Amino acid sequence: MLLVGIGFFGILMFLVYYMQTILGYSAITSGCALLPMIAITPVGTSVGAIKLLPKFGPRPLITGGLLISAAGMAGLTQIDANSAYATHILGPVLLVGIGMGLIYGAALSAGTSGVAPQDAGIASAVISTGQQLGGAIGTALLNTIAATAATDWLAGHVTGSPTLQDLHLASIHGDTRVFWWCTAIFGLGAVVSALLLRGGPLPAPAGAPAPKPSEQTEAARS
Repeated sequence: MLLVGIGFFGILMFLVYYMQTILGYSAITSGCALLPMIAITPVGTSVGAIKLLPKFGPRPLITGGLLISAAGMAGLTQIDANSAYATHILGPVLLVGIGMGLIYGAALSAGTSGVAPQDAGIASAVISTGQQLGGAIGTALLNTIAATAATDWLAGHVTGSPTLQDLHLASIHGDTRVFWWCTAIFGLGAVVSALLLRGGPLPAPAGAPAPKPSEQTEAARS
């Protein structure tokens, strides 16, 4: 969740910067442009937590969600000064939304599995804290990456005072560099989760009722 917080910040900040400074979107329009991602995230969470998590456990959901999110961030690296929302932004943000949905439900279930009831609130808070810390790290890290990339582009392409177009191109270069870093961060998260999370469904909570005979028979057949 720490890595998710770092990578997801690239969408929340730099994509909005790009839409407002390059595409000329207002603050309200930029927020509406992210609504498809916000709307599809609960769908991914519901499908993952209800349909997939009991069968496969959290490892494939979290790993797969991070890979899907990485694919979405990689798609955003293709933006330029003439990109259109429908062709260059909508698809990637939907992928990130699906990936985040798969991650959130599985991570919360995995993070609180096997925890004593009186400690469940603390375990859940630790997960949220990890994500918030990731957002704070992302603020410093990604801003530094973007500023450095933009400065380097100007130094290598402009002599004298930069024009407004030069500044826009430098900004786009910084944004795409950030999106590549976010892609790598999500990819790293996928590797970490695949290596550290155990496979298979989560163990049943202590005191959970035993499965019915029909359920045992069905499980044996599967």
